[in-house]
Amino acid sequence: MMFHGLKDTTLDVDLVFENTESRDVFKTALLALGYKKMDSVLVYGKKKNHPEMFTLGKERFDLFVGDVIDFVFSKQMQERAAATHQFEKTLMLKIADPHDIILMKCATDRLKDKDDARKIIESRPITWNILIEEAKNQVILGRETAVFDLGDFLEHLKNQMQVTIPTDVLDTLFKFVEEQAAAKISK
Repeated sequence: MMFHGLKDTTLDVDLVFENTESRDVFKTALLALGYKKMDSVLVYGKKKNHPEMFTLGKERFDLFVGDVIDFVFSKQMQERAAATHQFEKTLMLKIADPHDIILMKCATDRLKDKDDARKIIESRPITWNILIEEAKNQVILGRETAVFDLGDFLEHLKNQMQVTIPTDVLDTLFKFVEEQAAAKISK
């Protein structure tokens, strides 16, 4: 969010690596700098695909490989991550698209993440169809509850945090969930 101008600073940095080898190189560098391994269950609970976490003082790195909790960092998400930042000659970061950040924020169900999603939605135009189509894509990739999770998350933002979420977006998401349920029942 910092790279999108939504925060001046951040104490926790989430990185998604394409493979464990790349993650392990970064992890080795963090340990050499004095970072300590942290138990991710303290932050993410028993959710699947939680990251390896490292802290130094108040700073924290969450290192994911491929999946971010309940979401696959899909090919489409990778393509939308168009902005890059080069650090020296050895590290290049591709910055996730704000739409995809919203999706990943809905995986954790933490108040801090809901507030971050609110900031994104209130700070820029949202192409809601990107969120809807990526949630459907996540279902195809095996994340059966992705559309429901996004709908529930957006409904919470609308009803509890007074974030403007178009009703037709919620209707589309929950209609898809109804179709999913009907398909399961008919099997």
